[in-house]
Amino acid sequence: MALRQLTCWLVIVGGLAPAVSLETAAQSDEDRSFRGKIGYSSKESVPAWPKPLLAPEGAPNIVLIMLDDIGFGDASTFGGPAQTPNLSKLAEEGLRYNNFHTTGICSSTRAALLSGRNHHRVGFGTVGEHGFPGYLGIWKKSAATIAQVLHHSGYSTAAFGKWHNTPSWEITPIGPFDRWPTGLGFEYFFGDMRHNGSQWSPQVWRNTEQTTLSTADRGRHLTSIVTDEAVAWIRAHDKLAPQKPYFVYFTPEAVHTPHHVPPEWIEKYQGKFDSGWDELRKATFQRQKESGIIPSNTNLTERPAELPAWQTLSPEQKRLCARQMEVYAGFISHTDYELGRLLNAAQSGPRGENTLILYIVGDNGPEGIAGVNGTDDFLRQFGGQSHRTVQQQLKTMDRLGSDLHIDGAEGWNIYSTGWAWAGSTPFKWMKHVASHLGGTRNPLVVSWPQKIKDPGGIRRQFVHLNDVAATLYEAAQIKAPAVVDGVKQLALDGPGFFNTFVDANAPALHRVQYFEMEGSRAIYEDGWIASARYGVPWERLEAGEILVGGRRASASDLSAVPWELYDLRADFSQAHNVASEHREKLIHLKKLFESEARRNYVYPLDPGLGGGSGHPLRHQSAGDRQKGS
Repeated sequence: MALRQLTCWLVIVGGLAPAVSLETAAQSDEDRSFRGKIGYSSKESVPAWPKPLLAPEGAPNIVLIMLDDIGFGDASTFGGPAQTPNLSKLAEEGLRYNNFHTTGICSSTRAALLSGRNHHRVGFGTVGEHGFPGYLGIWKKSAATIAQVLHHSGYSTAAFGKWHNTPSWEITPIGPFDRWPTGLGFEYFFGDMRHNGSQWSPQVWRNTEQTTLSTADRGRHLTSIVTDEAVAWIRAHDKLAPQKPYFVYFTPEAVHTPHHVPPEWIEKYQGKFDSGWDELRKATFQRQKESGIIPSNTNLTERPAELPAWQTLSPEQKRLCARQMEVYAGFISHTDYELGRLLNAAQSGPRGENTLILYIVGDNGPEGIAGVNGTDDFLRQFGGQSHRTVQQQLKTMDRLGSDLHIDGAEGWNIYSTGWAWAGSTPFKWMKHVASHLGGTRNPLVVSWPQKIKDPGGIRRQFVHLNDVAATLYEAAQIKAPAVVDGVKQLALDGPGFFNTFVDANAPALHRVQYFEMEGSRAIYEDGWIASARYGVPWERLEAGEILVGGRRASASDLSAVPWELYDLRADFSQAHNVASEHREKLIHLKKLFESEARRNYVYPLDPGLGGGSGHPLRHQSAGDRQKGS
């Protein structure tokens, strides 16, 4: 008989009686914390229940929303052409932030957002997994997520939509699952573990299992399906645990490529973009000024030399490209409609007034990877597929937005890079280009009826998405823990912006921030930004290659890329390079970038790292893995 199961017998006055079992020697912490009384029988005992894990009194529900691949100047709420009435309604009752920043690409932004740390520092320097500390793509246990912290503080937690932060070789039915959403603090997950999938025939996972869509959902748009799931979860939570706060992380794949959208949403924009991207930027810029989203002294930045003017395109190119933008704008409006259902569910619940909503309009700037003609240019460069002429593409133009493939091309649906540039109005460049604000400046809307009493207010403080974690912890009245699940935690990089909720003139707490993505880099300090860009997003680069002055060069030429300097205090759009007038400031900022880059594991710089996995397991067969090779 095992020692812990033996019972001792003691001689006491009046005879023999059973003593306490030796099993008490192996009591857990939970057993030792028992505050009741255990006697020989229940009559001589006093029960006591473990203290429930409760959130601080008054802690709000939290809904964190983030769209995918959309520019500062795309949504009508921020002056753009795509109508977003539900986002505008939220902004009218809350706050709009016009100085909020992302990392410049998808999974990197998500890692910084959910951890509160810089993306290289937690191993997500770019998309995919690569064998350098800043690029491993393996979530560190020392960088607990917002969901983990809130879950340990009495919140219910759920995630819906695109994830894109689990190592590619771990997305299998046998895991491991500790770097899946449910292993990183989310009690429930429904969405896509990968990315770049079809909106019409998606792959989806529920918790840790890939699932098959119901018959009713087959052929429906993914955004609609994911919204249904989130709304159902919120309503169930409101009914079953209305006293308990929740944290919902909602990140649809919209409006990432492929641009898939129901045709009735596309037709709303028929003929709206025939005047082209140059005129669209001018119109968006004017609306931004009139609404106060940008300062009155802002200058509209010029079109990059690498992009053609709209008037230089052939009539056939114009017809094709205009239709591509109609599809994209329809996609944005369809997404806004679905998000309206989610917002209604969150705000109409029993704790609606005490629901804090942060709506980030894009995880980076608009996607400019395609080239002038959109889909077919993209496939020719990156997939080696399509060789259709513009005239051939025009024959199937009306089917853009669908999932139907024609010669392996149409189902992908990417618009011309010119529209990505237009979507970044008033800034330069787009997604992948972290040196300039077109790649990293995204709108943010915040609503919290119980606390925010400045409906329609605009906030202009510099904020980075690594500030969100600290902001939510302060709103929930908790401190960022020093230890989570027994692991000592990295300090947060973002100081937060909770102070701006009630004070439009509150000081910006975030004073220094580096940016780097696929070689393009920048450093911000107290209103100044130094920038160095190399390459253009639609040029395919291999590891070790860069573009300098439009020519291919080796990585050893990185130092040849010139640095620019901008005073954002007087130059909101990063329009005027003042490097020659402020040489000492530029020298200082370059040194600051170097120290921040070293501290955050930014090196090695290499534009070719963006893309797939470099981990050996990703490329081995199942048989190789079993052999341990």
